[in-house]
Amino acid sequence: MFFPIGDTPNPKNFTPWTTWGLMAANILIYFFITIPLSMQGVDPGNPLLEEYIRSIAPHLPSGVSLRQVLAQVNAYDLFSFANGYKPGAPELTDLFFSMFLHGGLLHLAGNMLFLWIYGDNVEHVLGRFGFLAAYLGTGAVATWFFAFFAGPSMIPLVGASGAISGVLGVYFLLFPRNKVKVFVALIPFYVDVFLLPARLVLGFFVIVDNLLPLLIGPQSSVAYGAHIGGFLGGLVIALAGERLSWSWPWKDRAWRTERPEVPGEPEPRYSRASNLSAMRTAMAKKYPSDAIDALSRMNRSEMAELSPDECVTLSEWLDDTGHSAAASRILKQCISTHRNSDRLADAYLSLGLMRIKQGQPTAAYQYLLAALDLNPSAETSMRAHEALSRIDVYRSGR
Repeated sequence: MFFPIGDTPNPKNFTPWTTWGLMAANILIYFFITIPLSMQGVDPGNPLLEEYIRSIAPHLPSGVSLRQVLAQVNAYDLFSFANGYKPGAPELTDLFFSMFLHGGLLHLAGNMLFLWIYGDNVEHVLGRFGFLAAYLGTGAVATWFFAFFAGPSMIPLVGASGAISGVLGVYFLLFPRNKVKVFVALIPFYVDVFLLPARLVLGFFVIVDNLLPLLIGPQSSVAYGAHIGGFLGGLVIALAGERLSWSWPWKDRAWRTERPEVPGEPEPRYSRASNLSAMRTAMAKKYPSDAIDALSRMNRSEMAELSPDECVTLSEWLDDTGHSAAASRILKQCISTHRNSDRLADAYLSLGLMRIKQGQPTAAYQYLLAALDLNPSAETSMRAHEALSRIDVYRSGR
């Protein structure tokens, strides 16, 4: 037996109301709709029963007769058939309502466990409404991904797994250095708890639990395709968010630090050399506003000529003047451009310190550990360790 029971680090002084609200909605629907209806029989004259039998008959396992199915059908089977998402008869209301229906207690418990573990960190980064939009959006993507392969099937898809897989996709990209607390039990021989890298645990979930069964496994009631579709949707959201530094562009006029390059555009009155020279002169004289002004006239290729040390200084000035998105952007561009530089530790440190300042300790944790992996100077190492000491992390001797 192998399953996660927690993760670290987590945001301080943050209550994930949206995550808890989604969990409450799923649990309440299960106990007030699923369980009561599961205890009720069905009227043999109900026209929905005929449609239900006609839809599932071609998919019955060998050796199972319709008589056996009829003897076990309950009111919830018909309810989930009517309100689950059917690729052969898609309905917008079913698309979203089906995310809150579950086929059994274990199905519900597994989904809620994953949402409880991973949801708070993702909600902290996306914000409450952003998290809700991402949850429902990736849930819809997961369902459509499943429907694409299912064709005109009338077998309903129910469950929050696709939406939660979207949360896992965001988590996978944003928190690569987090640890997941995993319970391992080979009863009666071995029982223990480990802290494992988050990407190892989530990679196992995607590849071993979903991709391989989808490719080589037999027909199953588990919607592996929906899980993969949701996970991919979460990755896209995380990539877009990182690209925008999790800030809407129109909120910061300096968000786009470089001037766009337009093919055929006349040469600007400032040459590349004068742009770089003006910026470097302003930096030498410690004139932040002049340096930022020169930076705004530079295009992407000119930005690539900035050294990591220059990027760190410019990012600090941008952050100090209220342009945090632009500050993050210039550091990320620098890291992408100078991948093999031995001076990137300070860039990662600056990103980590900015995330702490913005109240994002779990995001800061990723950057601070990256800084320590890059042979930092004694001062950079000391500052990174000091910043890490302010972030709550499970301690483990492993």
